[in-house]
Amino acid sequence: VQLVESGGGLVQPGGSLRLSCVASGFTFSSSQMSWARQVPGKGLEWVSGFYTDGRTYYADTVKGRFTISRDNAKNTLYLQMNSLKPEDTAVYYCAYEDSVGRINWGQGTQVTVSS
Repeated sequence: VQLVESGGGLVQPGGSLRLSCVASGFTFSSSQMSWARQVPGKGLEWVSGFYTDGRTYYADTVKGRFTISRDNAKNTLYLQMNSLKPEDTAVYYCAYEDSVGRINWGQGTQVTVSS
């Protein structure tokens, strides 16, 4: 299993970024995929994800601002982040949960929201 995130960077408050996660080594199209984020010294927050039945979920902190999507032909998961706030600053991780509940993580991509 390999998950490779990209798209992070420095953006001003109110700006937008789109994160991508290219997956390999498993059947992406039928898999439960998620985005999580972590601020140093704080706990992990599950931001958004797809359940295996295709339903999506969002953390209350990002609802209405972030949109998750996937391109199964490209084995790629996306997170469109709009109206970014300084409190969205974190390392963002792509995650895949396999059939026995193991969670596989990408290396993470840094998102910094600052003026």
